[in-house]
Amino acid sequence: MCPNLVAGLNTIQSNGNARDFILVLPANSNPAEKLPVLFLWHWLGGSPDDFLNVAEVQAASDQQRFIAVIPKSKGDLIFKWPFNITDSQGRLDEELTFFDDMLSCVSQEQNVNLSCVSSVGVSAGALFTDQLASARADYLASFVSMSGGVDGLIRPWGHPSHRLPGLVLWGGSNDMCIVIDFQTASQALESALMTDGNFVVECLHNCGHSEPPFEAPIGKSKYAGMWQFVLDHPFWLPAGESPYLTNPLPVGMPPWCAVGIGNAVQRTGPCAGGGC
Repeated sequence: MCPNLVAGLNTIQSNGNARDFILVLPANSNPAEKLPVLFLWHWLGGSPDDFLNVAEVQAASDQQRFIAVIPKSKGDLIFKWPFNITDSQGRLDEELTFFDDMLSCVSQEQNVNLSCVSSVGVSAGALFTDQLASARADYLASFVSMSGGVDGLIRPWGHPSHRLPGLVLWGGSNDMCIVIDFQTASQALESALMTDGNFVVECLHNCGHSEPPFEAPIGKSKYAGMWQFVLDHPFWLPAGESPYLTNPLPVGMPPWCAVGIGNAVQRTGPCAGGGC
């Protein structure tokens, strides 16, 4: 049973637990407008409000016309989301069902474009996004992994039968936090995606485990290029296909991003700071 959802904080019952998420709706939407849905999973020390504000999600939703769902972690795990090899399969399945329930409720109440549902995660949220992408590839059209990855202490890529485009981003060789080397994990993810024949955009900055140094295009929000990657890759694209194979990357995609594994030229220059 789904409650009446509102723009802002919502609570639903999932697996017998009250679970929270922020729902972001674009301004001035109309009933005939079919909207993509982006699930945004926050980082270890973050919250849904942090993701909403840092990534300028409301402005992006208004400008590029999508619904955003920003889940709140349950609070029972050290790393917030279930992705590591010590987390039980049952706990991972519980979080996958939470995704299912959120998508179901949003789809009941909004005019959703089910050919454009995507998952975007940062750090711990990216590590979970990479698990979600392989477990729910039959529903997701694409995914974005910002300092995420697989293998080692992290569960491996699941090799789903449906191929889905991925944007894989990390902060260079010093992208490390606690016990995770995100360069190694991200490259392991890329290798698995390449083995399966998935289309990949690779982004490589030099600021370690901190906010990626995207710059806002004129009249757009900061991460406009990343959101456009999602909007440009609907579910029905053939495996390995992308409009970026024959066209430039979209406006707002930084110059340290490139099509294909190993093709990104690492960013140079100062960084704003922050980190793990």
